[in-house]
Amino acid sequence: MSFAKVGEQAPDFNMLSTKDLKTLSARVSKADFEGQWAVLVFYPLDFTFVCPTELTAISDRIEEFTDRNAAVIGVSTDSVHSHKAWLKVPRDENGVAGLAYPLASDNTHEVSRAYGVLKEDEGIAYRGLFIIGPDGTLEYSVVQNLNTGRSVDEVLRVLDALQTGGLCPANWRPGQSTL
Repeated sequence: MSFAKVGEQAPDFNMLSTKDLKTLSARVSKADFEGQWAVLVFYPLDFTFVCPTELTAISDRIEEFTDRNAAVIGVSTDSVHSHKAWLKVPRDENGVAGLAYPLASDNTHEVSRAYGVLKEDEGIAYRGLFIIGPDGTLEYSVVQNLNTGRSVDEVLRVLDALQTGGLCPANWRPGQSTL
């Protein structure tokens, strides 16, 4: 099976999500984000230790993503029912209450597999982060092991760099010249 590759069209996805917490029937799909940037944040499981720290860190800075015409979607192999329960748990109790973006359910494992982040022996996703451009091209991917959270600063820096359309040298920061 081939996996998502930078520079090619990102794999399609269509998953149930927490966009409508009452019915849990709202879906998120790649097509929903045509014309804008999409940031897919795969994480292992709800009700764990590292996951809420990174999901809430992104949520706390959602306006910075919105200002960049970027939508964020959290994805795990848990069900939308598990997501809903976790969204009710206060942050100080290791929950993600108040999360500013939807969580999607990849309980079929199809999307995690297509993006190359499925840990097959456990049926969970590694920490994968993918940035999809407005035309559906996969522009960035990074996969980390289960125990290490991601840097929101780095995600925003990479998003800024991609949006310049130019050549950005190592350690490039917004406001600096491109090559």
